[in-house]
Amino acid sequence: MSATDDKIFINVTIDIAASTLQTIVETAKQIAGTDDKGIYRIDTAEKVNEMVSAFLKKYDFDKYVNNMDNYKR
Repeated sequence: MSATDDKIFINVTIDIAASTLQTIVETAKQIAGTDDKGIYRIDTAEKVNEMVSAFLKKYDFDKYVNNMDNYKR
């Protein structure tokens, strides 16, 4: 996508390993740390969104979807 392309937000269901989700949650909590009451203030669902979106951008999802072979199961 070029810098001028519009982006939209979509909600999807994806399959990931439970261990992957656990890693994201634990790492996000470590980075965020706790507040003065010992409570983590991090939206872990949003962190999953950020991680998946960054992965799709890094590995050129636009190019992937333009290859018809990737639509075959």
